[in-house]
Amino acid sequence: MAPSASVVANVTARPETDPETIRRLLVEQVTGRVRWRESMEWMATEGGVTRFVEVGSGKVLTGMAKRIAADAEALALNTPEDLEAFAKSL
Repeated sequence: MAPSASVVANVTARPETDPETIRRLLVEQVTGRVRWRESMEWMATEGGVTRFVEVGSGKVLTGMAKRIAADAEALALNTPEDLEAFAKSL
């Protein structure tokens, strides 16, 4: 049996695995308060995440991640070359 996937819901700042609950929380995320900082804090502590990757133009989220989770690595991948180099590093 494959392990179940989980996501950290931005409206609860907690992990969730139930597909129906994830759908409901995505709707709430569009219309409600997003708890991005708390989600990042949970991932960097209880969630055990040590690397955050921002894909797309800009570095705003990377900068925020570095401030919130100072002990974690935060990378911004802005170009196809960045993506390629990152993929090779895995």
